[in-house]
Amino acid sequence: MNAVTRFEYSFGAQVLGPQWTRFALWAPSARRVELEVEGQAPLAMIQAGEGRFVGEAECDHGTRYRYRIHLDDDAEGILVADPASRAQAGGIDGPSLVVDPFRHAWRHADWLGRPWHETVLYELHLGALGGLEAARRQLPYLAELGVTAVELMPVAAFPGSRNWGYDGVLPYAVDEAYGDPDALKAFVDDAHGLGLMVFLDVVYNHFGPDGNYLPRYAEAFFRHDRDTPWGPAIDFRQPMVRRFFIENALMWLDEYRFDGLRLDAVHAIGERDFLVELAETLRSHLDANRHVHLVLENEHNDAELLGPGRFTAQWNDDWHNVMHVLLTGEREGYYGEFADEPTQKLVRCLSEGFVYQGDPTRDGTPRGTPSAHLPPSAFVAFLQNHDQVGNRALGERLTRLAEPQALEAATLLLLLSPMVPLLFMGEEWASERPFLFFTDHRAELAEAVREGRRAEFAAFSAFQDPARREAIPDPNAESTFAASRPDFDSRETPPHADRLAYVRHLLAIRHEEIVPRLDGARALGAEPLGDKAVVARWQMNDDSQLVISVNLSQQAVATSAFGIGRRLYETRDGAAVATESGSLPASCAVAWLRPGPGDEELCA
Repeated sequence: MNAVTRFEYSFGAQVLGPQWTRFALWAPSARRVELEVEGQAPLAMIQAGEGRFVGEAECDHGTRYRYRIHLDDDAEGILVADPASRAQAGGIDGPSLVVDPFRHAWRHADWLGRPWHETVLYELHLGALGGLEAARRQLPYLAELGVTAVELMPVAAFPGSRNWGYDGVLPYAVDEAYGDPDALKAFVDDAHGLGLMVFLDVVYNHFGPDGNYLPRYAEAFFRHDRDTPWGPAIDFRQPMVRRFFIENALMWLDEYRFDGLRLDAVHAIGERDFLVELAETLRSHLDANRHVHLVLENEHNDAELLGPGRFTAQWNDDWHNVMHVLLTGEREGYYGEFADEPTQKLVRCLSEGFVYQGDPTRDGTPRGTPSAHLPPSAFVAFLQNHDQVGNRALGERLTRLAEPQALEAATLLLLLSPMVPLLFMGEEWASERPFLFFTDHRAELAEAVREGRRAEFAAFSAFQDPARREAIPDPNAESTFAASRPDFDSRETPPHADRLAYVRHLLAIRHEEIVPRLDGARALGAEPLGDKAVVARWQMNDDSQLVISVNLSQQAVATSAFGIGRRLYETRDGAAVATESGSLPASCAVAWLRPGPGDEELCA
């Protein structure tokens, strides 16, 4: 499907032409449905089979509308927003707006994206940056930094005026707090003009706890025999449920021209075949000339979902978790799975991708599948992201948790290894601002979320004291949200300016030395050099070898000869010479490029 085709969606309001719009709602539990268009008499919608109700009205872009759903013979019914609303007026309980997706005149309509191996991701929260217009002003800075892809946390409409985005209840709608659909398209358009891809985080595993009325009129949307951490599981056995989310993904990629999607927590989706259908359907509908990338978050470490025709890559939580243990020594919560022999776990991760490849976790449950056959670029690596910072009670970044020189060494491994790197907003200048969990729920739910979050940390040693738990910031307080906004001004002052220059320099090396050699690269293996110290090697596509040695400990470790190559970077002066002489200094990392057969330039 190309950018000018009007795809016939199964849900929502679709503009057919000037002053004429079709409406469609899946409401299998309803007896009858009326379309209420502002300024017009209610229109009885026609049952179209499969629990769908359809109707057409004389209206166009910007028209306000709702559905009145009658579950029995009641005269009043329930008045709801369109679950496939493209935009809202007055929040999730207000009227939906008709949106004509073809209003935006794309200035960079010939943009086809970028190959995956060129990707350097930068995750950001639009609300924390001040909305779409404010975020657009940061795009030139990100392009200059060396980022090639901006990843937006979810934009789906949520309750209140601030939210992480994972409480969305209208997955087709851009939340009003960020801007309207045209503002989002303008953001994507500007990014493309700067050579930046744009990815969107989408949530297909649950709906938020406030404002989701689907269970009332589409009972079949949810299962009654399976729960998730967020409530009843979505029933992906239902063809219409599958279609609802597949068409949502298609909308973001086609109408908004996103370059890729990151699918949140797909391990909470019970029907694995839905994921296969999603990927295959999207790829069959989209222009084959475009570079479109689909990325998973999946605790199941299902390597078979990754590869041509399916998903491009997976967030490698294993990489993050073992690196966090090595940098901080933390062992509680999910870090407990990585606390034993973390150096060996890092060796496996650098050699084969996943740490857990069918191995039993602490409770004896096997997790994962073999991944050594996958290229390094099938894994997204990160030291920080919204989850791993924001799910902490106090939202601390690694800047406050790790020894600075060790963190610099870890950053070299992140940005120069062949895995696709991700930076979380503010990480590049070593921001010390927290990123906290924030919401804007109504009173009763706000209290439940506040108390639930504090109870969540009761088992952690630092929060055994009830007084300490009471000090955990209230997610619903506006001050919690304000405290999470990035401190952009600090980029210009030491030591933050130094870290920013360091990250910029490493990304320049990545683009000049690593990216051209990355497509087709493969891991040759890694080995431990000592406690918290490893050396890893990768065969690049020109037969050269990338070698990275990293020591996150406070003691030097003995090394064998790595062979002479061209030094790409060392985090401490003299570290490369010392390593080549048999000793890798404490808290440092070094990267070399060793020549392939007949490649003399790399010896220079």
